[in-house]
Amino acid sequence: MTYTRTALVIGGGIAGPVAAMALQKAGIQAAVYEAYHSTADGVGGGLSIAPNGLTALAVLGVDEAVQRIGIPMTGMVIRSWTGRQLGEFGSLPGLPIMQFVWRAELYRALYDEAARRGIRTEHGKRLVEVTDTGEAVTAHFADGTQASADIVIGADGIRSTTRSLIDPAAPQPRYAGLLSFGGRLNDTQQASTGGMMHMIFGKRAFFGYQVEDDGTGGWFVNLPHRSPMTLAQTQQVSAEQWLGVLRDAVADDRTPALDMLRRTAAADVLIVGPMEDMPAVPTWSRGRMVLIGDAAHAPSSSSGQGASLAIESAVQLARCLRDLPHQQAFAGYEQLRRARVEKIIAAGARTNRDKAAGPVGRMLRDLLMPVAMKLLAKPERLTWQFGYRIDWDAPVTGVPDRVPARG
Repeated sequence: MTYTRTALVIGGGIAGPVAAMALQKAGIQAAVYEAYHSTADGVGGGLSIAPNGLTALAVLGVDEAVQRIGIPMTGMVIRSWTGRQLGEFGSLPGLPIMQFVWRAELYRALYDEAARRGIRTEHGKRLVEVTDTGEAVTAHFADGTQASADIVIGADGIRSTTRSLIDPAAPQPRYAGLLSFGGRLNDTQQASTGGMMHMIFGKRAFFGYQVEDDGTGGWFVNLPHRSPMTLAQTQQVSAEQWLGVLRDAVADDRTPALDMLRRTAAADVLIVGPMEDMPAVPTWSRGRMVLIGDAAHAPSSSSGQGASLAIESAVQLARCLRDLPHQQAFAGYEQLRRARVEKIIAAGARTNRDKAAGPVGRMLRDLLMPVAMKLLAKPERLTWQFGYRIDWDAPVTGVPDRVPARG
């Protein structure tokens, strides 16, 4: 028996369309309401879809659509600014190969797949208020329109309006001390990395890159920046100016970073903006409203898990709503998700501190990291994160009516 029949999904980024497709699989009719008037084509930098994210997408039959636009990442090589190898991670046996995707292409793949399945997305619907009668819930939008359903799901990102409506005292995003940039190159003039993403802890910036067999490739930079900047503020600085800053930051590194940045035209630079995460969000649901994705649990991009965790949560929430009344479903979903996502958020925060380390911190990091990498690279140490599987067919039972708010 499905207790919930209809849902409003607020936010049409990554989590939103996945949630709508998962709800559809659970027998729940869902529509997506996006604040922006246009689609997000061309917005955002690169990101990875981890094996656990692909496994969750496979529950919905969407994994192949993502793999078609992805670049396989068979592993990662970690280096210091001197070029010294600090560690290496390979793919775990029996799991899908991690995929590097450009966010704009991932967005379009999910958007198109949701539309193909008959899921409606309405643009220009910026949420301003929600009224809950106890029997139903109505979302009110800035354009004066409204929509009603059994529940509202906030998939509206790290600056979620839904989160503030659930809990006006909810924490705000936390700046990680880093600004993020990316770029694509049609001719890197570098040797193929053989499917490996190279990650370099530089003297003054963190640099990542991957080169394909045909010489094309992509890079990203995490630049330490003490003072917080908003995305709008970073985009007020020209790409040409940022390229100069980035080239200076990697100039002393004995790596391909400077050469790749010199080959990058300003028009091809993606100014992604500040790297942020969310401290623990105490309250994920209230009444007929609930949060998923970055609205509930935003890890830093250093975790490599932001999109994958959002996908997992969307599928698990739909599974809970399939089997339980909404209050118990929300509680069950939170029980399934909170400990896992907060552990990954904490790991991403530690990586950010390594990326922004000072001279002494860099020396200690480069000294200790090879030992740490040998321990962490063992498959049994990674399976909890990458081997996570959702048993869609298993019924969800035995959960409380609610989860108490965290203090």
